[in-house]
Order: sequence, then C-alpha cells, then structure tokens
Amino acid sequence: MLIVDSQVHIWAANTPERPWAEGAKPHRPQPFGKNELLQEMQAAGVDRVVIVPPSLDRTRNDLALDAVQSHPGQFAVMGKINPALPESLGALANWRAQPGMLGLRFNFKKYMDRLSNPEYMGCLWAEAEAARVPVYIGVDQPAVSLVDAVAARHPQLRIILDHMALASGAKDDEAFRDIEMLLAIAKRPNVGVKVSALPGYSTEPYPYRNLHGYVKRVYDAFGPGRLFWGSDLTRLKCTYRQCVTVFTEEMPWLTADDLELIMGGALCDWLDWPA
Repeated sequence: MLIVDSQVHIWAANTPERPWAEGAKPHRPQPFGKNELLQEMQAAGVDRVVIVPPSLDRTRNDLALDAVQSHPGQFAVMGKINPALPESLGALANWRAQPGMLGLRFNFKKYMDRLSNPEYMGCLWAEAEAARVPVYIGVDQPAVSLVDAVAARHPQLRIILDHMALASGAKDDEAFRDIEMLLAIAKRPNVGVKVSALPGYSTEPYPYRNLHGYVKRVYDAFGPGRLFWGSDLTRLKCTYRQCVTVFTEEMPWLTADDLELIMGGALCDWLDWPA
C-alpha cells in the first residue's frame, strides 16, 4: 500500500537572509528540513509527502521545491501565491511547469473575508480551474459554505479542505460541533477532504477512539475516493507511525480497498501525481 502524507511543513532557521513572517511561530523550536523529514518517513513507513510551505515563509516556495529537486519521487509541493500582487495575474497557466509543483494552498482561517472577496482573489479561482491547478483550502467548518459557493461556480476546480475544516485548538466533541456544515459540501463532486492531523483534536490517548465516529460520518458522506490521510507531522502529539496506524489498524470498518485510496491512492489521483 502506497502511503502518502497530504500535509507536512518544513522550514529553515530565522535569519536576515531568510526572515520569518512577523509574529510567526514554528511548530517546533528547531528548523525542520528535508533530511529530518526523510528520517521520520523511513521510521513511520511513509512513502511520499506533499510539502506545504508554512506561514512563517509567507509565499516562498523555494525550500519545498529544493526538497523535490533532491528527492523527486518522495516529495511534491502545494505552493503559495499572493493573489493581491500584480505579478500573480496569469501565473497559474504555467504553475505546474515548476518541477514538483502540484497546486496551491490557501489558509483563510485568520482572513475569512478574503475567501469571498473578488478584489482579493480576483480571477484566481477561474485561472486555477482553467489550468487544472488543484487547491488546498484552510477554513473552519462554519465557513465551508463560502467554499461551497466557489465550488459551485467552478465545477472543474478540484478543492481539498484541510483537516476536515476543524478549528485550530478545538478538541473532542467541541471540534466537531459544526460537522453538518462540512458534510453538506459533500454534494460537490469537486470537493475532497483531508482526514489529517486527527490526534491533535482529541484529549484521549492513542488511538483516539472518541473521534472515530466522526471520521466515519465524513467517510460516509464523501467516500474513500475523496478522503486524504495526512499528519501535519510537526504538530503531532503521537509518533508519526501511530498517525498512520490509527487508520490502517484501528478503524476496522475501513476495508483494504478503502485504505489503498485514503492512505495515498486517491490523493495522487486528485493531484495528478503519478505513482
């Protein structure tokens, strides 16, 4: 079974040549680069990783693309772009010509107004749809309706919601109190969901059984072809291997065929990342 992580951040030290964004704080106190990630992958049995440049790097993609250049079979990138910059206009036509670049990632959790602001997003959604550039979108569940409007206007745009659209810091049942808002967008065939970073939303120990029922509801709504396992590795409270086995060993209702899709096959298909 191919195991592909849908989201991991890597970053370098904060230096004058490569300053972090003001107020940004990394998940770990020390830099976490491609070499550290490769070691973690080997120990956990993870074959491939989609690198998402962290917010502290603003819209720089160079560190992630460098990792791809060194290890093209193991890494790929969902990169960043600033839609407000004039040079971003038309940039998506050749976005995937960058070796290893699969798509885009936007985190709207702190800037929800930008998601539905045509002056900020401009023609980006239409450009991404036309260029077949998939997008990761970070929102909380109450804002999924805004993503639904984008998905409806751009039915060929492939959208993947980060971390089941759970609010950062929320735990247990409280984290899933608005789950109906997430399930409602399952009617859009161009929307998928990362079932990622699951341990961080539970106060219980491994295997976090109090959240399995919610994962099952998301599975029932979207199906295994639109669910994408991931870790957000650097903020895990368990081992990387446990983040894998909570799905592969602890959810018996997932069939072998389901796991082939959820643990990597479906993501590679959605992002056009050949196996």
